[in-house]
Amino acid sequence: MQTTFYIAGAVAILSTIMVITRFNIIHALLYLVVSFMALSVVFFILGAPFAAALEIIIYAGAIVVLIIFVIMMLNLKAEAIEQEKKWLTPEVYVGPGVLSIILLAELIYIISMGDPGAPSKVIDVKDVGKSLYGEYILGVELSGMLLMAGIIGAYHLGRQKKKVVHRFLEKIEE
Repeated sequence: MQTTFYIAGAVAILSTIMVITRFNIIHALLYLVVSFMALSVVFFILGAPFAAALEIIIYAGAIVVLIIFVIMMLNLKAEAIEQEKKWLTPEVYVGPGVLSIILLAELIYIISMGDPGAPSKVIDVKDVGKSLYGEYILGVELSGMLLMAGIIGAYHLGRQKKKVVHRFLEKIEE
C-alpha cells in the first residue's frame, strides 16, 4: 500500500506543478482535475473513503463546473474561439490522460487487494454534517461568500459595456 500511496502522491505533485505552470486555463483545468483525483486516491489509501468521495464530488465536480461557467460568462469573441480550438488539440489530453490512467490502475489494484486501510475512527455523513453546520459554520459561510464574490467579480469583468453616445454628440459625429 505504501507504493500506491507514493505513486498517487507523485501524480498529485506533478499535476499540481502542471496546473501552476500552464498558461492556458483549459490545460491547467485538466491537470487540476487530475490533481483532485490523485488526492482522492490518497484519501482512499489512507482509509477515508468518504473524504475521497467528497474530494471528487465537491472539488473535481462542482468547482471545475463553476470555473467552466465563469469562462463561459466571459465574453468570448470569434478570435478567442479560434484560439481555443487551437488549444484543444489531442496533444493536450495526453498528459492528463496518462496520469488518469495511472490513478485508475492504482484504484483498481487497491480495490482488488481488499481493505484499503483501517481507519481508527469511522467518520460518517452525519458527523460531517454536524461539523459543517455546527462548529465550522463560520468557515462554511465565509467560503460561500467568497465564491459568490468571485462569480460576481468575474461577471462584472467579463460584461461587455454598450457604447452610449448622447443624441447631441451623434449629430457631431455625422
